[in-house]
Amino acid sequence: MFDIGATELLLIVVVAVVVIGPKDLPLALRTAGKWIGKMRRLSNHFRSGLDAMIREAEMEEMEKKWREQNERIMREHPADAPPEVERTGALPASSPPAAAPAAMTPLPAPTPGSAEAAVPASTTAPATPDQPRADADAQPAHGETRA
Repeated sequence: MFDIGATELLLIVVVAVVVIGPKDLPLALRTAGKWIGKMRRLSNHFRSGLDAMIREAEMEEMEKKWREQNERIMREHPADAPPEVERTGALPASSPPAAAPAAMTPLPAPTPGSAEAAVPASTTAPATPDQPRADADAQPAHGETRA
């Protein structure tokens, strides 16, 4: 803010020693320091009050924006509308979740020594109507016939 170089500071000290005198200089510097401290505290208080007013204005602006957005969302998705009216694609909260498909259910572990235990797990998965079995061209196991 104030641009005081070394030469200006030296000039101020020399003038202060000549005008005030070396005997009263410490008292004058102490008084000047108190006044400078008061001015700094006052400017910091003013700055913090100004920053608080700016923050409050920004918060009011954001609250207004959030309120407008909330009203727009509530108009688009009224609370008493049936679930099929919703355009979000989400399932209604009151409907139960869909059952897991049969392919997702775990298969029971084969018993040791059985024919299923000898065949790798990837070939024992049941075939779906649109997907052929993975072991369709494999050799039939002992005791099985090929259809």
